[in-house]
Amino acid sequence: MDQPNEPIGPEESWSDESWSAGGERLTATTQAMLTAMDSVIDGKHQAVRTSLLVLLAGGHLLVEDVPGVGKTLLARALAKTVGGVVNRIQFTPDLLPGDVTGVSVFNQDRHTFEFRPGPVFANVVIGDEINRASAKTQSALLECMEEHQVTVDGTTHPLEEPFLVVATQNPVESEGTYPLPEAQRDRFMARIALGYPDVEAEMQMLRTHQSSLPSSAPVHRLAPVTSTREVLAMIDAVSRVHVAEPVARYVVDLGRASREHPDVLVGASPRSLLQLLRAAKAEAAVSGRSYVTPQDVAEVAPVVMPHRLMLRRRSMEESAQAEAITARILRTVPVPAGS
Repeated sequence: MDQPNEPIGPEESWSDESWSAGGERLTATTQAMLTAMDSVIDGKHQAVRTSLLVLLAGGHLLVEDVPGVGKTLLARALAKTVGGVVNRIQFTPDLLPGDVTGVSVFNQDRHTFEFRPGPVFANVVIGDEINRASAKTQSALLECMEEHQVTVDGTTHPLEEPFLVVATQNPVESEGTYPLPEAQRDRFMARIALGYPDVEAEMQMLRTHQSSLPSSAPVHRLAPVTSTREVLAMIDAVSRVHVAEPVARYVVDLGRASREHPDVLVGASPRSLLQLLRAAKAEAAVSGRSYVTPQDVAEVAPVVMPHRLMLRRRSMEESAQAEAITARILRTVPVPAGS
């Protein structure tokens, strides 16, 4: 196995024929990652699974909920299982774009400007409370998330691969928050809300998190399950999962139905349909199959589509309304026969 902390540059090849969707190696590795994360995040298996799907699909994850339910813990647990370089950015109102991407600094000895990379230069970037920063600072992530590169003073700097942003945000009605711009939301493959754990999960949390010392927290005992090179091989394997023509048509029909819904001002973008299909491929691979079914699409649509819908009537309950509209679309759009 490769060293887990060995970053992979964009010029290196990560294709490995021993990895294949439905194969034993990929299935065993993904199950080990799920087990490791479940051991420190009590009662949130579906959220853990979604975060893994986003990683394997080459996307980014937005975790939205009230403070204290484990949003940052989920991001840290995923980062620990992957290994590689992990950086955390605490978003605040005074954070500047250069604090995220890096800046050019004049070297007085050499009389030249040198680029000092920002914390975005990592395999996993944890953006804590991203909606506490201004829209200008939030937009500094747009190029990073879409093109996996940073351009400063006309020079482009590639990011390491794999590159994953796991951002947490508090509900927009929370004090001191800014709503994410539509273009920023569209860069996130999936949005999830953790919610409060059930009684047994909270009892388990009280039993295992009694120490006040951060170093004794269960997440610090997590060891990397895989390496960055292996993650890239898995991402490549997921990208090669077969998609039949009727399933692709089903994805397009879901997107068009969102645009034609009377309560939706702006429906799912073409980018979101690509993200939906990639997430469905990851769902198929983690389920042990080398092909996508309509059920795979329906499984991931509730976390991929709602945050991209702009409703005609904006309200504090917009997230819940968008989720209800997505559920209605999934009930009404015909599923391909024989798929």
